[in-house]
Amino acid sequence: MNFDTFKINSTGAVLVADIDAPPMNLLGPELVRDLVSLIRSAERDSSINALVFRSAVPDYFISHVDVTRIREYRDEAAKLTGEPSIALLFRYLSTSRLVSIAQVEGRARGAGSEFALACDMCFAARETAVFSQIEAAFGLVPGGGGVQHLTRLMGRSRALEVMLSAEDYDAETAEQYGWINRALPSDELGNFVNSLADRIARYPAAACAAIKDRVNAIALAPIEAFRRDSNLFGERAQDPNAQSLIRKAFEHGFQTRDAEIALAPMLGTLGH
Repeated sequence: MNFDTFKINSTGAVLVADIDAPPMNLLGPELVRDLVSLIRSAERDSSINALVFRSAVPDYFISHVDVTRIREYRDEAAKLTGEPSIALLFRYLSTSRLVSIAQVEGRARGAGSEFALACDMCFAARETAVFSQIEAAFGLVPGGGGVQHLTRLMGRSRALEVMLSAEDYDAETAEQYGWINRALPSDELGNFVNSLADRIARYPAAACAAIKDRVNAIALAPIEAFRRDSNLFGERAQDPNAQSLIRKAFEHGFQTRDAEIALAPMLGTLGH
């Protein structure tokens, strides 16, 4: 497998994909294109039972979508789902026969958080992981499944806190809220995820897929709910007020690596 935005290696039945789209792993058309190809290839390969997603870019897992290329990355998503929707692409991963694990070190904001939520499990570095749903600061709604996942995982009040505040949350708080499975020390995280993925991948794949299917029947929102959120994001992104807020954010360094290290304080000033 050759990709522009992933570094790939495999161990047994586990495929490890390091996201490598510097400087900050923006979710743009190239990354979406490679994600579509990766999922397709892995699903066709009966020797692969589990996927582990990590980052090769320091400080960032997936920063968020590239707001200057929304139509382009949506068109890439449609090549797998038949519809131009990141939400449906992420939901496809949730329903895949493959067991997926996100290993988060660095920032996972917006669609980065939603991608981690779409994976079957998420483990994060206690010292470096940061999670946020930033959409409200721009007059948008989370369009990649965040509303559906976070409300079910956290409950109504905490989901509203997270999504309406557009604040950064560290790994320990994310664990407490149910956003992720566990927060682990950085020097233990990789070994833990590798061991877990290897253990799961050794079990009969059909049984793992059946268990996922039954859990999804209880916990995963229907596809119509994801489709509605995706459409709302697209509609809100065209709103003049949202466009004004996005332009203001760019004036303050939005979508640049250094400015987004501490994004939340800047977002808190956009409406003033």
